[in-house]
Amino acid sequence: MRLKFIPPLMPTLVEKPPEGEGWIHEVKFDGFRSQMIIDEAGTRIFTRNGMDWTAKYPDLVETAKGLNVDSAIVDGELIVPNEAGLADFAALRKAITRRQHDLYFVAFDLLHLNGHDLCDLPLEHRRELLAGLIPPGSRIQFSGSLPGEAKAIFHLLDQAGMEGMVSKRRDSKYRSGPSTNWLKAKCYAVGEFELLGVEREAGKPAFALMGEIGTRK
Repeated sequence: MRLKFIPPLMPTLVEKPPEGEGWIHEVKFDGFRSQMIIDEAGTRIFTRNGMDWTAKYPDLVETAKGLNVDSAIVDGELIVPNEAGLADFAALRKAITRRQHDLYFVAFDLLHLNGHDLCDLPLEHRRELLAGLIPPGSRIQFSGSLPGEAKAIFHLLDQAGMEGMVSKRRDSKYRSGPSTNWLKAKCYAVGEFELLGVEREAGKPAFALMGEIGTRK
């Protein structure tokens, strides 16, 4: 059976992450939201808008052969980590066309598995199944939940220079479109910056390069 792309569940932006035991918290990665579909036709990778970008990711398509599944739909984020292990969005844009071996797919939800629609299962159960599919050391990685209280987790992510965190209700079903079952809180750097330059590529929006004042040499 050839599986179809499922429009993604989109988290709601909030100022602060929710407290309480009914939530799990994950890193919000600075990358491209993507969906990996594996079926009898092979592996395909879609953008969050449903565009088939499989041809852009041949290395990840090959990596997906290491997953022990007959069919699956995996929700995740395409990233490129920098030397500090943080997702680097500027490097991601370049890696897609020039450095395929730098790409990682960080998986955080499982919507279908071996002929079964999992969208009505609680999030915790879906993630437990997903974690069991991913071998260690692969360029397809599992986005683990972060232990501790939400406020403390958010503070640590902010200090580490992360983009933010996503909080998800443990018992929630997967429903496409905007949802308050998933909440995202972003970390913001406050300070004075100067424009170092503008990067342009044909057919793509301009990309501004910013730096803290006084850091140029």
